[in-house]
Amino acid sequence: LDLKMPGISGFSGLIYLRAQYPAIPVVVVSASDDVETIRRSLDFGASGFVPKRFGVEKLGEAILRVLDGDVWIPPDVDLSAAADPEMSRLRDRLVTLTPQQVRVLMMLSEGLLNKQIAYELGVSEATIKAHVSAILQKLGVESRTQAVIAAAKISGNHWRQDEPVAQ
Repeated sequence: LDLKMPGISGFSGLIYLRAQYPAIPVVVVSASDDVETIRRSLDFGASGFVPKRFGVEKLGEAILRVLDGDVWIPPDVDLSAAADPEMSRLRDRLVTLTPQQVRVLMMLSEGLLNKQIAYELGVSEATIKAHVSAILQKLGVESRTQAVIAAAKISGNHWRQDEPVAQ
């Protein structure tokens, strides 16, 4: 998964894929190879992280290791430093969202109204209202705006989607 892949973008795409297909390992390939991006990728369920600066040989090695059940990160990366506790709590809450709730939160982040989200997903507005209520409860926030802010905090510029989610 590329964090900038059209259709499913960034951490929202990773969260969605892990919720939808929990048994399939995911390797993130990204130009962003800072420790926090790698940590967040693993926290959101990636089984490996390969910086784009690495060649095809390292990518192949990572995929083989992940298929063998291992986790692969660049050998020069140290993840032993403690993560920010607030970010950890937010991550823990985000991963409880269902795939459909992730999609709704992505659309909320784009500023869409319930009616627009319902139309895009082919469901009733009441269904979207139920999803929004569940999202607010799971994230421990009181408003749509707070939910979008929480998602933006955790994901930086890797949350919002650039194009509609592929179905």
